[in-house]
Amino acid sequence: MPGDTTAPPIRTTVSLSAANREPRPSLVRADIDSSEARSRLQTAGSALLDRRRLLTTEELTRLAELPDSWVTSLAALAHQVRLEWCGPEVEVEGILSAKTGGCPEDCHFCSQSSRFESPVKATPFLDADEVLRAAEETRSLGASEFCIVLAVRGPDERTLARILELVPLVRERTGLNVAVSAGLLTADQARRLAEGGVHRYNHNLETARSYFPHVVTTHRWEERVDTCRLVREHGMELCCGALVGMGESDQQRVELIGQLQDLDPTEVPLNFLNPRPGTPLGEEAPVPAWEAIRWIALFRLGLPGVILRYAGGREVTLHELQAMGMTAGINALIVGNYLTTLGRSADEDLQMLVDLRMPVGALTGVL
Repeated sequence: MPGDTTAPPIRTTVSLSAANREPRPSLVRADIDSSEARSRLQTAGSALLDRRRLLTTEELTRLAELPDSWVTSLAALAHQVRLEWCGPEVEVEGILSAKTGGCPEDCHFCSQSSRFESPVKATPFLDADEVLRAAEETRSLGASEFCIVLAVRGPDERTLARILELVPLVRERTGLNVAVSAGLLTADQARRLAEGGVHRYNHNLETARSYFPHVVTTHRWEERVDTCRLVREHGMELCCGALVGMGESDQQRVELIGQLQDLDPTEVPLNFLNPRPGTPLGEEAPVPAWEAIRWIALFRLGLPGVILRYAGGREVTLHELQAMGMTAGINALIVGNYLTTLGRSADEDLQMLVDLRMPVGALTGVL
């Protein structure tokens, strides 16, 4: 879901509604006294730091119920868990929309769908020189990862061939690890990408299985899971993320964390909905900043060993609290612009890491 490669889009007057969406109740966050809150945090801390085991969905639910006044304590525990499980390094990545717009799928958050009257129009696959320039710019920022992203349901033979031409060129020119995001895969395509040198493949679940039909109707959640499993079976690292703020309940966010535990990804990009004009979710309100900090911490506590990456929507969601998110469990960044929305400058992010005394380095998951 990450920005515009040109000017910010103009809001359209087209009004759409997401099929089958309905309000979902949130967890109760009241009438929990201090001793009970401390007990829940201590139980989680003992499990993660002393016994180094994953939390159950029941334990995560109990943490998600804590009142707002305990979010700083959740964040502190999550930061400690991140340091114990992953170390102090922060991985920096640049992404490039190599083929923008015109996607046939109806993901209700995405301005690249051909089914919505969004300002983002279809463009052809970038040529090799454009991709290499972007990769070199990414390397100049100290990044270790470069992701080539395509707005497609899945790669056809011509698209796959282009990807397999680009991956070795980028690696040889820049020394960067090359990741790819190109939709649903067959077993043969996963094999060829792995043999072609793709280091990490991105395929997000986005939301819990129980909520997915309210957000996407042109393919099934299970198809996404199948692709994620193929990625791992063929030896690539799995990058599998979440998009928070599409109307899902707190229970469904906890459900998603449990489903990510089952998939065992190396990396989890954590996106927050940045409502896109012309999409069915274009009128949703962004997640409040304090709520975003809560869920950053909970994703870290539920997924202690993953690379938990700041991704799309953090600027409009967190505002001045982006540094706090780095001390609530985040240990990776996408720097620069996203796919169809503008990010903040890479210099700001790199200065934030300097201020927080967080070293930049390459990471791999340990879940």
